Amino acid sequence: MSWIREGELNLLEKISANVLKAGPMPKHVAFIMDGNRRFARKKNMERQEGHMQGFNKLAETLRWCKHLNIPEVTVYAFSIENFKRSKDEVDGLMELAKQKFEKILEERENLEKHGVCIRVLGDLNMLPLDLQQLIAKAVMSTKTHNKCFLNVCFAYTSRYEITNAVREMAWGVEQGLIKASDVSEALLSECLYSSNSPNPDLLIRTSGEVRLSDFLLWQTSHSCLVFQSVLWPEYSFWNLCDAIIQYQLNHKSIQKARDLYRDEQALQQLEADRACVAELLPHQGNGKPVDAQRRQEALQRYTLSREARVEDFLQALKHKRDSFFIDLCSEAVFT
Repeated sequence: MSWIREGELNLLEKISANVLKAGPMPKHVAFIMDGNRRFARKKNMERQEGHMQGFNKLAETLRWCKHLNIPEVTVYAFSIENFKRSKDEVDGLMELAKQKFEKILEERENLEKHGVCIRVLGDLNMLPLDLQQLIAKAVMSTKTHNKCFLNVCFAYTSRYEITNAVREMAWGVEQGLIKASDVSEALLSECLYSSNSPNPDLLIRTSGEVRLSDFLLWQTSHSCLVFQSVLWPEYSFWNLCDAIIQYQLNHKSIQKARDLYRDEQALQQLEADRACVAELLPHQGNGKPVDAQRRQEALQRYTLSREARVEDFLQALKHKRDSFFIDLCSEAVFT
């Protein structure tokens, strides 16, 4: 089954899509695609077939999102916790992943036509080397596409992602690229696997479970969360529409919370910069504090220098991450 499923919506779906698009639409939707194993039991089929049906539903859901003008989708494909499942099931999931990433390489022209950029978020070092290499080639082959984005969270949990982001900042301090005082919530966000994406507007979990299961905990603090009882392989266009309606009903309060948080972050950064400047500025010889103008000029200089340090650090971090994928692709050529 192709990653890109062609085809138009039927007449009723088109009418409904147009009605929905008259209101505020999410630009980034995340899915916890839960229920593949329960679907397999329900249909008396092998677990692996349930996972295959789940992938087919993803391809169909991406088509719906395309018609609804939703340019970015993030999916929870494989949690680090899933490694605790039986060896047969984990091996089957790894084999299915190999098949699907091989399919990306076969479909490169179609992905280019639709402008689909594939990103994989997680610790690829936990995966078999041949799968790492396939993922790297798939990511690099679609890297320049910019019409729509599919983020596949594989060997991922949010706590691991946040811990890794802290390690990246510690590496930046050790390398002398940033100062400990440069560390902030905003910088941590830039160090996450998802740093190239805006935070999801809408997160959907299927199968009736009402947990986030360690998925995008940082990124969804101001997202609309929708829990639906349908099993993922049975997900429908109308289930997606229902979730979007819930997002639209809550859009104003979500946007207000986001705006307040952004203002609070800016204020926190300003206060942190002022505290650093206060420590750096000497007092005048007569023992009086530095005058307000000098303090403001020093604040502006410090802010510019901090922003330059952070930018250099983020470029170095990007180079390190890109090199990881480039090296995997090079290894694949020689194996």
